[in-house]
Amino acid sequence: MKYLITGGAGFIGSHLADSLIRDGHQVHIIDNLSTGSLDNIQHLVDHENFKSTIADIVDYHTLEQLVANCDQIFHLAAAVGVKLIMEQPVETLTTNVSGTEHVLKLAHLYDKKVLVASTSEVYGKILNGKNRELLKEDGDWMLGASSKRRWAYACSKALDEFMALAYYDEKDLPVVVTRFFNTVGPRQTGRYGMVIPRFVERALNNEPIPVHGDGSQSRSFTHVSDAVRAVRHLMETPSAEGEIFNVGNHSEITIEDLAKRVIELTDSSSEIDYIPYEEVYGKGFEDMERRTPDLTKINGAIGYEPSYTIDQILQSVIEHARHEEVRLKVVGE
Repeated sequence: MKYLITGGAGFIGSHLADSLIRDGHQVHIIDNLSTGSLDNIQHLVDHENFKSTIADIVDYHTLEQLVANCDQIFHLAAAVGVKLIMEQPVETLTTNVSGTEHVLKLAHLYDKKVLVASTSEVYGKILNGKNRELLKEDGDWMLGASSKRRWAYACSKALDEFMALAYYDEKDLPVVVTRFFNTVGPRQTGRYGMVIPRFVERALNNEPIPVHGDGSQSRSFTHVSDAVRAVRHLMETPSAEGEIFNVGNHSEITIEDLAKRVIELTDSSSEIDYIPYEEVYGKGFEDMERRTPDLTKINGAIGYEPSYTIDQILQSVIEHARHEEVRLKVVGE
């Protein structure tokens, strides 16, 4: 099979490319490197089954050539990370909405199956307060006011979902939508606000670990290997077409406890530095208190169960960070 991965030089995209190539498939990636990195795909550059195009998915002409020459599309390209969303809202909206529109239009034109990556961010504030229910794909979601820039990413990805399902319903385009929940692992950067690589980097350098608010907000983290396994299986499952699936982990941990666990596992002398949200993102910033998925639907569709515990996830990130530290010292010498 010939696969096109948009955002293929990104964290999840590069791991997906690895998995597909290991199984003998051909992979062509497109990435504008705004959040992706050539370092993520450097080991694939000389592989006979790998090709890359450095371009933006809003470049319709370039994207059309790639779609025409593939069998299936994994659409992962997006402006991601809270920091990027707060600093570059125009890029966030343009990339996520116009880019997805181009992918779906071309997928329909050339009759290509496509998986559209969405996010747990679309659930918004639904788990805040007393609500302790897990997040279900067909459940309601609640976002903040449009004046709160925090919700621009969630809105743009929700619109992506609406467009994907509209193409499925109206134009019979085979589409699968996945909502990723805090996917982490080797190669992920903390540059755009991703919490685990940021904590690990600080801990390895024995620097204060910044926790926003009081740290009582909780998240469930998914190893990238589990996420890749899930999306590949969903693409191979005809009954998944026209459906939305949570891709995540059942386990839940507060950000404060996460910081403490990173300090333990790295044997670090770092201390936790509690920082008010306003100091980081400005006045009126809103965050979700919890974000934990219901995995009943994806389990029923493909038998998916996460295989990594939080400690295993953290260890994989720590080992990668230590390896990179050694590699960079060698290169520097």
